[in-house]
Amino acid sequence: MKRPVPVESAAALIDEKIKELGDWRGKTLAKVREIIHEADPEIVEEWKWMGSPVWSHDGIIAVANAHKDKVKLTFSHGASLPDPDKLFNAGLEGNAWRAIDFFEGDKINERALKNLVRAAVDYNQIKLKRKAPSIFGNSLR
Repeated sequence: MKRPVPVESAAALIDEKIKELGDWRGKTLAKVREIIHEADPEIVEEWKWMGSPVWSHDGIIAVANAHKDKVKLTFSHGASLPDPDKLFNAGLEGNAWRAIDFFEGDKINERALKNLVRAAVDYNQIKLKRKAPSIFGNSLR
């Protein structure tokens, strides 16, 4: 089993990934990262799955991957999140995950992406509260 990368190292690895990409994909990944942190300053950066930036708050929020022709931002519980601005444009057939594919020249809807990140954090926190054991046991549930 692989050991998790320490948080300090994860941020440095994401910085390196952005620098390594060096083109519009690096700029897009940097902008997405900035928006995620603006939406939730308590978000934690992680580095998982052989080189993927991951953002978490009480559970995984989103994973980013740079492909040849796009930057994909996948929300782990995207199917359960409200998306009134129709940001999700990929992974719509899955039961849980939903993704946003950003292509060269796309303008990021910052307000809508922040709202989606905040909704994902809320979802994780509600899910966590449901799992929390009651101090009274199961008799009062």
